[in-house]
Amino acid sequence: MSLKKGYTTGVHAAFAFKSALFVYLSTSLKTISISKKMDNDDLDVTKGCEIVVEISSTLKDLTLNPLKHRPQIIKSSSNTLYLFAGKGVGVVTKRGLKIPPSFPAVNPAPLKAIENIFINLTKNRNNLKIFASIGVIDGERIAKDTANEKVGVLGGISILGESGFVNPVSANAYIDSIKEEMRVAFFHKRRVVFTIGKTSFEMALRSYEKEEIVEIGNFVYDALKMAKSMGFKKIVLIAGVGKITKIAQGKKNTHNRFGNIDFESLKKEFEIAEDIVTVKRMVEILGKRREEFYTKMVEKAKERVFEWIGERIDILISNR
Repeated sequence: MSLKKGYTTGVHAAFAFKSALFVYLSTSLKTISISKKMDNDDLDVTKGCEIVVEISSTLKDLTLNPLKHRPQIIKSSSNTLYLFAGKGVGVVTKRGLKIPPSFPAVNPAPLKAIENIFINLTKNRNNLKIFASIGVIDGERIAKDTANEKVGVLGGISILGESGFVNPVSANAYIDSIKEEMRVAFFHKRRVVFTIGKTSFEMALRSYEKEEIVEIGNFVYDALKMAKSMGFKKIVLIAGVGKITKIAQGKKNTHNRFGNIDFESLKKEFEIAEDIVTVKRMVEILGKRREEFYTKMVEKAKERVFEWIGERIDILISNR
C-alpha cells in the first residue's frame, strides 16, 4: 500500500483563512474557520492538529497568543490586514530564523499565500481594516514535542511549508527542523555543536551553550553539508563511540537500517580473534588499547567528514 502525501500547516492555514475571509466579507461579522490536518500518512507531531483562523473588524475579538507581539501587515490598495499569532501559534523571540523577532511564527511561503488570498478577495473593496489571527488548538502542548522553545519560538507551533506538501514518513521535516536550529546557532556563535542522541546532548550541555547545540538524530551527512553551506567556522560533533565508528566506516546516516558496524574489519585491524557484536564488548577486550581504538576511530571519522565536505574543515569529534 502506498503512503499518501498531505498538506502542510501553511496550506491548512491558507485554506482556513480563505474560508473565513469569504464569510467575513459577506457578513461583516466575526468569523472562525477551522482546518484539520488529517490528510497524510506522515508521523509529524502536527498530524491531526486543528488550525483556527479568526477574522474580525476589531482586535479585541481575537483569541491571541498572550505573548506581546507585532502583527504581519498586508496591504492591498486601500485595504489593510493585520495578522496576529492566535492561541497555540508561536511568537518568534530570537534572531536567526526566517521571521524576525516579535512577529508570529508564520513562515514566508504561507504568509505569501495568505497575502495573495487577501488581495484577490478584496480587490473590489475599499478602506477595509481587518484583524485576523492564526491559532492551533492545543498548540502549546504540541510545541513541546518540537524544537520551537529552543530556537525562541514561544507559545505554540510554527506555521510552516515551502512546497505545500508533507511527504509521508520522510526525513524532510526533521532535516528542516535541524536547519532552523542551525540558523539560530550561526547567528549567535558561528559555531555549531552536533549531538547524536540524548546522552551526547546532555554531555554537550556541560561545555557549550544551549543555543549552539543541535541534536541531529542520525542525519550526520545532511547536517555536515548544511553546516558547510551556511558558513560555520567551527563544527563540533559529540557522539557515542559506536556512532563515531559508523561514521569512520562511511555511514552517512547512523541509523541501523542504513547498515551496522563492520566488526570483521575491526577484528582484523586490531588483531582480535573472538567474535564481537558490540562496541562495548570490543572495548572490554582491548583493555588498555581502548584509547588507541578510540583515537583511530575519531581520526578516520574526521577523514570521512573531509571526504564528504570536500575540504579539511575545522571539526572536533568527541564522545566526551
